[in-house]
Amino acid sequence: MSNPTHPRSRKAPVAWSAGLLAPALVSALALTGCSGAADSQPPGSTGTQAAPAPTPTWAVVTGKPRVIPSVRDFSPADGRGWRPSKGARIVVTSGRQSTIADEAQLMAQDLGGLPVVWGDQTVRPGDIEVKLTGGKQTGRPNNAAARSTADEAYTLTARGTRLTLTAPTDAGIFYGTRTVKQAVRAAGGLPEGTIKDRPDRPQRGLSLDNARKPFTADWIEARIKEIGDLKLNQFQLHFSDDQGFRIQSDTHPEIVSPDHLTKDQVRHLIKVAQSRHISVVPEIDSPGHLGAVLDHYPDLVLRNAQGRAVKGAIDISNPKSARLVDSLLREYAALFTNPKGADAYWHLGGDEYQALMSRDPEASYPQLAQAAREKYGSGGTIEDLATGWLNDREKTVKAAGKNRIEAWNDGFFSDGKVTADKDRTVDYWTGKEIGKRDPAAFLREGRTVMNFNDEYLYYVLGEPNEFTYPTGERIYRSWTPRVLRGTTSVGVPGAQTGPDRIPGARFAIWSDLSHAQTQEQVAAGIRLPLAALAQKTWNPGTPTMSWQSFKALADKV
Repeated sequence: MSNPTHPRSRKAPVAWSAGLLAPALVSALALTGCSGAADSQPPGSTGTQAAPAPTPTWAVVTGKPRVIPSVRDFSPADGRGWRPSKGARIVVTSGRQSTIADEAQLMAQDLGGLPVVWGDQTVRPGDIEVKLTGGKQTGRPNNAAARSTADEAYTLTARGTRLTLTAPTDAGIFYGTRTVKQAVRAAGGLPEGTIKDRPDRPQRGLSLDNARKPFTADWIEARIKEIGDLKLNQFQLHFSDDQGFRIQSDTHPEIVSPDHLTKDQVRHLIKVAQSRHISVVPEIDSPGHLGAVLDHYPDLVLRNAQGRAVKGAIDISNPKSARLVDSLLREYAALFTNPKGADAYWHLGGDEYQALMSRDPEASYPQLAQAAREKYGSGGTIEDLATGWLNDREKTVKAAGKNRIEAWNDGFFSDGKVTADKDRTVDYWTGKEIGKRDPAAFLREGRTVMNFNDEYLYYVLGEPNEFTYPTGERIYRSWTPRVLRGTTSVGVPGAQTGPDRIPGARFAIWSDLSHAQTQEQVAAGIRLPLAALAQKTWNPGTPTMSWQSFKALADKV
C-alpha cells in the first residue's frame, strides 16, 4: 500500500394481543392452543386452592436453538419445548422493583405483548419465569454493563411447557431474553432442554465515526438496539475530527458543526445503551484530528519549520493547547455518565499526529523538539512529548471519573524517556504507520490489546487508500480475536491471547468519503459483519454452521 494512512486521514407491561405480534410470532401462536378448562385462578393466587391451569399444546420444537451468536452449550431433553402461546405470562417473582423488571418488560414487548406478573405467583404451563440467582449480594446498580463474562452468563431451561431464565446479574438476564427473542423468530420457540451460555470475550462492539458524516440520533439508536440483540456490549462514538464536531457544547459553542446531536439526544442514547447493558465509549481524538476545533483557535495549530499550518494537529508545546482540550474532556466526561459502580470508558485517540509521521520530526518541528528537551532533558524527543500529552489527558478524564482509558496503537511509542500509562488499553487497528509496532510487542509488555484489525473490521466509506468493505463471510471464515494485524494470529504464546489480554473487538465505521453511502446503505452493509463479529467474539469454537446457513439465519432473526 502506498502512503497508507488511517481512514480518518484516509415500563409498563402491555396486555397480550394477537394484533401486536410480529409475523413469526403469529405463526408460532397459530400452532399453539390449550387443553382443559379455562384458567380460574384469581390474580396473585399461589395456586394452592384454585383449579390447575390448562396445559397448552403445540408442535414440537426440534433441533438446536437457532440464534446468533450460537449458544455455547445445549443439553437436549425429551419434550415439546416452549413456544409463546395465548395465556402465557412472564413471571418475575422478585417484583416490580427488581433490577430485572425492565429486561422482563422488554422481552414481553419482543414477544408481542405477553403480560408480566409480579411477586408470589405460581408459574403456570406456558409461562416464562425470570429470576436472579446472584441475589442482593452482587451489589450491582441497575443496568450496569458487565465487568466480566461471568456477569453475562445465563441459563435457559425449557421443560414441561414452561421456560425458566436465570442469571446471576441483570446483564445475564438481558442476554437470555435476546436468545428467546431470536429463537422465536427463527424456529417459533426453544427446544426442550437446557442452555448454558456465556461469552468468550468480555468486550464486543461497534465504533462509529459520527464526526465526518453526521448520523441521525434515530439511526444511532437503531444501531444500539441492533448490537444489543446480537449480545454486543460496547458502542464507541468518535464525534470530533477535522471535518466536524458533532455534539452540542456549552463551554465552546463556536466549535460545534451545524449538523450535530444535542446533549439531550446524547443522554437519551446513553439511556438506551444502558438499558441494553452497552457501555458507551466517547472519543475526543488528540493531539491530531482536531481540525474542527482548531478552525476557531488558529493560534494553537501546529506549524512546521517553514511556518506551514498542519491541518488537524494541535501544538502540544503551547500550554494553551492543553487547557483547551482539557476543558472539552471535562465537559463531555460529565455528559457521558455511567451507572454508579460501573466501568467508565474514555478514548483519548492519539493516532496520526502529523509531527510524528514525518521522516525527521525534530528538524520539521523544531519547537516541539525544543519543548521536549526542556521538559524531559537533553534526550527528550517529540515522541516523549506526545506520550506525556496523552498521559496528562488521561489524568484529566480519570479525575472526571473515567477508569477505562484507551488510545490507538500508533499513539504508543517504545524506548522513550516517557512511557504510556500502563493501564491504557491499546486499540490496535494497523501496522502500516511509520515506526510500526507489532501487536505482539504490546502483549509482551503486559498491555491489554483491543482488536480493531483494519483488514477485517474497518468499514471505510468510499473505500479510499485501498480499503475494501469488509464482509461478514470473511470475518466468519477466517478472523478471530487473536488475528490482530493482517490475516494471521499474533505471534505470542496462547496464554497471552486470552480474554484477559485481548478482551475482544469492535467493528468500526469510518466516514472518510462521507457521501459515498447513505445511512441506510451503511446499516445494510454492516449487518452481516456485525453478526459474524458477534459469533466470533461470543463463541470461541470453529462455527459448525456453514456461511450460507448462518447468513440465512441472520436474515431471519
